[in-house]
Amino acid sequence: MVQYGSEVFQNYSLPQQFAKKGIATAKTVAEAQREIKVIRETDVIVVGGGPGGIAAAVAAARGGAKTILLERYGHLGGMSTGGLVNIIPNLSDIYGEQWIGGFCQEVLDRLAARGAACFPEKCYWGKSETSVVDTYLKANMMHFYIRKNREGKYVVLYTAVIDPEVAKDEMNTMVLETGAELLLHSWVTAPIMDGKTVKGVIVESKSGRQALLGKVVIDCTGDGDLLPGTGTETTAYMLPGTRIAQFGFVYWICNVDLKRYDDFMNSEPEKYAEVSAKISSLGGSVRFSSGLLRHQEGVVWIHRLIGSLHQTDVEEMTYIDVKTRKESVRNWELLRAYMPGFERSFIMLSAPQLGTSGGRRIVGEYFLTAKDMDTDEPFDDTIAIFADNDRGELSLRYPRTYIPYRALVPKETEGLLVACRAFSADHDFSEFFNLIPHCMCFGQAAGTAAAIAVRDGVAVRNVNFTAVRNALLTQGVILP
Repeated sequence: MVQYGSEVFQNYSLPQQFAKKGIATAKTVAEAQREIKVIRETDVIVVGGGPGGIAAAVAAARGGAKTILLERYGHLGGMSTGGLVNIIPNLSDIYGEQWIGGFCQEVLDRLAARGAACFPEKCYWGKSETSVVDTYLKANMMHFYIRKNREGKYVVLYTAVIDPEVAKDEMNTMVLETGAELLLHSWVTAPIMDGKTVKGVIVESKSGRQALLGKVVIDCTGDGDLLPGTGTETTAYMLPGTRIAQFGFVYWICNVDLKRYDDFMNSEPEKYAEVSAKISSLGGSVRFSSGLLRHQEGVVWIHRLIGSLHQTDVEEMTYIDVKTRKESVRNWELLRAYMPGFERSFIMLSAPQLGTSGGRRIVGEYFLTAKDMDTDEPFDDTIAIFADNDRGELSLRYPRTYIPYRALVPKETEGLLVACRAFSADHDFSEFFNLIPHCMCFGQAAGTAAAIAVRDGVAVRNVNFTAVRNALLTQGVILP
């Protein structure tokens, strides 16, 4: 069982119980054989425009590969934008040393230049500056920003928040300026296989059913949507009540008078406790995070977590979406009715897509397990270093964790890389290292490797890792 440090939120929900109709199996229909029009032939096809997919497409195109990025929604960013999970955490370790750079840092730099990213100044990383620590504690952001050092003092991590709407625009720009092609509103439904080799994908959209052919396909769907059709070995084990066994539903409430709220909480603590208890008794909650983005005063973020072991089950997704949306609106109504400061508030935005945290994962050329977190030894093919901040005393002993390229390479299946939370790892490892910045690292490595493999005319499994490493270093990736 994974163990979190005391500063990390860990009151995760158990799976929901509800009656499912299930999928009928007594009857089938025959699908007519048909010719599918090939609309593109390219070097690299990236499936999914979330954090990993954007990084993969940009890296592949910058590496000289003819690249196309396919995304089911009308925007890029995945969970970081459409899911309103706009927090980019754990970029530095508890000691203040940055480990995630490269594409992720480039995104933050570009957004910061537009006033659309917020993070503590570098001089405060790993430090216990009281005013800075208090800023994040007051915002109810301890989970993402604050840890205890060896002396038991609270210190600040390098974690960022981004404006999801500006990020959507900037991510479009980043992809298109590389020369990569972008197709939005395109749902990839199946791989095109030649034996055990992926040769392309089938896509469905308002334009109909179409095909794309490519030399390398990178699955950045998050859920490993292509994997069942490839025959790749996978695992989906998750422990109920853990972080990855959760759906996320996020919404923002704006026009909140936070000064009035703070004054009430601090000057009338007994009355505040009474109001909080009343809201709780009526099925609501007073738990929220204060928005940290500039020019968004009076905005609070509410992150609902709902237990699930089946995050690609359409019945369960529908049930969770309907139930949680009703509960969220009810929660806002209770806050508006009873909590000072919320009288003139309204729901500004709710995530158009459910947050998914875990699920299908490949069994790759290397399978990461819990033991790989408790070592100081990098792999010969390390493509990323992650700050290990969430495991309490173990994080103080082992502040960094290494990721091998082989964890992106499925066994036996050719022409495919996996650069999302479906990377090759067990439950315990995924519990800590399948977040947004991690997926950006996977994507940058996969896109870089794909471009080199295409250039050299070799399988991605056999790509020259020295060339991959050197390319990543020139892109600002932090490696051993």
